[in-house]
Amino acid sequence: MPHYTRPLAIAAALVLLPAPAMAQKKPAARAADKAAKKLYCWDQDGQRVCADALPAEAAAVTREEINARSGMRTGEIQGALTPEERAARAEEEARQRTQAMANETQRLTEQALLVTFQTEDDLRRVFKDRTSLVENSIETARYNVASLREGLVTLLRTAAERELSGQPVPAKLAADIRQRHAQLVHHQLLQRSFEQQRVTLDDEIESTLQRYRELKSAPAGRGAAR
Repeated sequence: MPHYTRPLAIAAALVLLPAPAMAQKKPAARAADKAAKKLYCWDQDGQRVCADALPAEAAAVTREEINARSGMRTGEIQGALTPEERAARAEEEARQRTQAMANETQRLTEQALLVTFQTEDDLRRVFKDRTSLVENSIETARYNVASLREGLVTLLRTAAERELSGQPVPAKLAADIRQRHAQLVHHQLLQRSFEQQRVTLDDEIESTLQRYRELKSAPAGRGAAR
């Protein structure tokens, strides 16, 4: 029937038109959401400053990014570090690496303790050689100090007797006194150093034995953990 053709065509056009329009709107809406403006917030002269554009002078400072539509914080960008801050960060990273290496060395050392030494006496025998070496060094240093002191006293007595008798002290005798005194001071320092090593070694032996006992008494699988 001819009089229905035109209205049907118009109705069909009205039904079909919204579909493409909606299809175009959805990507546009998504793009708008994706490209939503950001707010930047940073501290400036003791105050909190927020703006939708980042000025050049704020590019190097730490700032937050906030979605202007939702008001949600979307991220934080760290500002440029000062030379002092970079040095401090590098120092801290180096400290952490060193500590990690020390921890690993300690773990391997403690593991070796358990594998190498079956008893506490086995461990003590290892320290015995070191103890004997240090004690021999102490005895040698004490002997040298006593010998040098005796020789120096003899030289000083000779020089004093010549002065008391009105005779000059020969240059060679004066040089021998200075040399012997320097040697005496040197060997006294060596003796104190060896004696300090002995004290330190005693502390090391005791702490190592204590740790060995702890490792031996720890449950299996946890012996090398602190």
